[in-house]
Amino acid sequence: MDNNKSTRLANKLFPVKEEYEIDILDIPAEKRKLNTETYDFTVSTIVEYISEKHIDIPMFQRGYVWNRAQASRLIESLIIQCPIPVVYLSQNSDETLSVIDGNQRLTSISLYLNDEFPLTGLATYPELDSFKFSELDPRFQRHIRNRTIRCIVILKDTHPQIKFDVFERLNTGSVKLNPQELRHGIYNGPLIEAIEKLSNISSFKKATSTTNDKRMKGEEMILRYFALHNNWRNYEKPMTTFLNTYAESNRFFSQETIEDLSYNFRKNFDKCLELYGDFTFKTFDETKKRLKSNTALFDAQMISMEILNPSIEQIQEIDKNMVLERLTELLGNEEFYASLTKGTTDKSVVHRRINNYTDFLRNIL
Repeated sequence: MDNNKSTRLANKLFPVKEEYEIDILDIPAEKRKLNTETYDFTVSTIVEYISEKHIDIPMFQRGYVWNRAQASRLIESLIIQCPIPVVYLSQNSDETLSVIDGNQRLTSISLYLNDEFPLTGLATYPELDSFKFSELDPRFQRHIRNRTIRCIVILKDTHPQIKFDVFERLNTGSVKLNPQELRHGIYNGPLIEAIEKLSNISSFKKATSTTNDKRMKGEEMILRYFALHNNWRNYEKPMTTFLNTYAESNRFFSQETIEDLSYNFRKNFDKCLELYGDFTFKTFDETKKRLKSNTALFDAQMISMEILNPSIEQIQEIDKNMVLERLTELLGNEEFYASLTKGTTDKSVVHRRINNYTDFLRNIL
């Protein structure tokens, strides 16, 4: 049997990557809608799909936080045939399904049917307290397995920006996910994995004040660099859509491209560290105190370094005291400082900030 035939046909029918321009204003009106299908999966099917990774809980989802009493009440709801809230899934290009909303419910069901905990705190059937799934009478087991849960699947041909919008609308946890946390799940792949690795460089964490980064601020900064490095002259507001476009379009970069990008980032980051030292990506006043990491300044320093591309040897020969004095003057310039603090993602501001900083860097090289 020629397995390659099957693979070639699957590549045609279920391509790993689809190209989209993610700008809501450019999406034809007829495509600004969800394409969905509704399924009533049995509990048995759901547990099987989770086990086989056909249903996946992406990394952007908050961890499993339900206690045993909450999970037990869900199982009891299955037993008494109480309706279970709808679960939302997203169809991926390889036909797998990612959980958008329903992580706690699906994880609880999977854990219980795999004997991970006994029931506790039941209200309707307290007689079943302390029973694991395998300890239940087989009739209870069949009853639970046969219960159905309604699942709405957002199909893969839904436009990515529309799908991203749905993720945001369903993002109802106690701590709402920010755009980068959503991207981490929606666009997960070699690019996001490389960004995550780069964001863990200790010197980068220190320079960007992301040592205790629990909301992926550092990852979004690196994504901003990659996206602006790629096409800053054609940047269009809003920044969120600009970053979504880049993350989705380049989600499955080749290993060679990922290595080139990572090298480029490290190279320019190391040059910035060499030139600015402890003041890298920081705003400060004339006293050289009150250092504060600034994402807009990060953009300007990194992109200008990429544009001019001085050698590390050239940078090492520069008088760092002179650089610091010139930088102090630049940050004291009202117009430039405003480009770091007001309307920082406006197209004109992004262009002015990068151009002005490139001129500044050119003058000190």
